[in-house]
Amino acid sequence: MLTKRVAMAIVLLALPATAVPGAGAAQAQTPPTPPTPASRGGAAGDVPLSAAPGDVFRTIQLPDLTRRENFSSALQIIILLTVLSLAPAILIMMTSFTRIVIVLSLLRQALGTSTLPPNQVIIGLSLFMTFLIMAPTWQRVNSEAVSPYMEGRISQGDALQRAQYPLREFMIRQIERAGNTDDILVFTDFAGQAEPRTFGEVGTMALIPAFMLSELKTAFLLGFKIYLPFLVIDLVISSILISMGMMMLPPSLISLPFKLLLFVLVDGWRLITSGLMGSFM
Repeated sequence: MLTKRVAMAIVLLALPATAVPGAGAAQAQTPPTPPTPASRGGAAGDVPLSAAPGDVFRTIQLPDLTRRENFSSALQIIILLTVLSLAPAILIMMTSFTRIVIVLSLLRQALGTSTLPPNQVIIGLSLFMTFLIMAPTWQRVNSEAVSPYMEGRISQGDALQRAQYPLREFMIRQIERAGNTDDILVFTDFAGQAEPRTFGEVGTMALIPAFMLSELKTAFLLGFKIYLPFLVIDLVISSILISMGMMMLPPSLISLPFKLLLFVLVDGWRLITSGLMGSFM
C-alpha cells in the first residue's frame, strides 16, 4: 500500500496544474502576482519565457574580462589551453631553442649519422639547455608580471606589458652580441616605420622576426665551424681511397669510425654544449 501511495504522489506531481481537479478554480480565484526581479533576469541573469528573441540578446551583458575577478574557471581553463598550444611557437621564436637545435642537427649531419642521435634526444637536450639558459629571464617574468597579477596587484594589460621587458632585453642582447642589428631595419622598413635610433623605438612585432634571423645566421655560422674538421677527415679518406684505386668503396663508410673516434677523444659533446650555452652568456 505504501508503494502505491508513493507512485500516485509522483504521478500527481508530474502532471501539469490544469490536469489536477480544482486547479482551474484555484487559479481563477487567486489574483496574478507581479513579476519578481529574479524572473526578469536581474539577479540570476535568467530571461523571461515570454521575452522576444531580440530581448534575449539585449539582456545579455558581457563581463569586463580585463579584470581578474571576472574570469570564471571555465575561461581560465580555455586561456590556459590556448597558451599551452602556443607555447611551442613562443619557445621557438623568443628563446635560445632555435640556435641550439640547428647546431645539434648540423653536428649530426657532420658526423654522418643521419638518425643518431634520434630527433627525440636532440630536441630533449635542446629543451633542457634552453631551460637553463632562459631561467633568469623566466624568473624575472614571474617576479615582475605573473606573481603581481595573480595576487591582484596589477591588471592584465600591465602584466603583459611587464612580461615583455625581460624577453625584449634577452633578444636585444643576443642581436647586439651577434652584430645583426641590420636585421631589425628589414622589418621596420617593410612596416613603413621610421628608422629607429634606439631599441626602445622598435616594436615587439619587428623585434621577434629580427631575433629569429639573427639566431639563424649565428646557428649556421657555428654549424660551419663544427663541420670543418669532419670535412677534412672526409677529404683525407677520399684521397686515400682514390690513390689506392678503391673508387667503388663509399668514403663515408671508412670515415665514419674515424670521425666518431675523433669526436669521442676530444670530448665533443661537452665542448659543443658548453660552447652553445656560453654563447648566450
